[in-house]
Amino acid sequence: MSKNLKIFLGFSYLIILFVFLYFIFTGIEISRLNDFSYYKDFQKSLSDYVSENIIINIIYFFIFAVLWVALLGFGAPLLIISGILFGQWIGTLVSIISISVGALILYSIGDFFFRDLVKNTLEQKFEKYIVLFKKNEFYYFFIYRFIGGLGVPFGLQNLIPILFGMKKLNYFFSSFFGFIPGFFIFNTIGSGLNLYVAQSEKFNMLEFILSPNIYLPILMFASLMIISLIIKKKFFDDKN
Repeated sequence: MSKNLKIFLGFSYLIILFVFLYFIFTGIEISRLNDFSYYKDFQKSLSDYVSENIIINIIYFFIFAVLWVALLGFGAPLLIISGILFGQWIGTLVSIISISVGALILYSIGDFFFRDLVKNTLEQKFEKYIVLFKKNEFYYFFIYRFIGGLGVPFGLQNLIPILFGMKKLNYFFSSFFGFIPGFFIFNTIGSGLNLYVAQSEKFNMLEFILSPNIYLPILMFASLMIISLIIKKKFFDDKN
């Protein structure tokens, strides 16, 4: 049964991925990719479309994000897209909730159907962290989310709590709050990219990088990485 479900989930993931890519690429004029005015036209059309019925579009994004993450999709592109579509504040809120829900669904599916597979595959690699998580699963998993999951791919991050049987409520809220800093930064970058395209007449790399809407979130990201390295060393690297 678990094998059939695994095949179904993988097949469903590929279908969603191909549908998403199909709509993206069928709406792109390849011949105009080096024409900045094309991006301005596309940005205006996209902004108009989203603003016409923002609630419905938030629901669409929410459903897609939940399914994407539940099917082992990676998170960073969703954050940039939500920032472009909804701005830094609404985009951050929508992406945090939807990705937290998707991660919880993935965790629940993995814990129910693939617990033995996950343990056999990951337990030895993360053995030194399991005891730490068991001491206070909410606190340490919050830190784990905050520092970006120790460089582990996002899909695997969502499955690691299976190794220590984390409570679902703790899983959701530690993820929710741990996601906030990083998700806000990525959504701010997406929002800044959207504003730059809307306000500029031509693309200039130096001007783009020096735009406050771009360099400020990049500085925030660099600061978060430094803080994350310090936290990682304090709470994880010294726990050998």
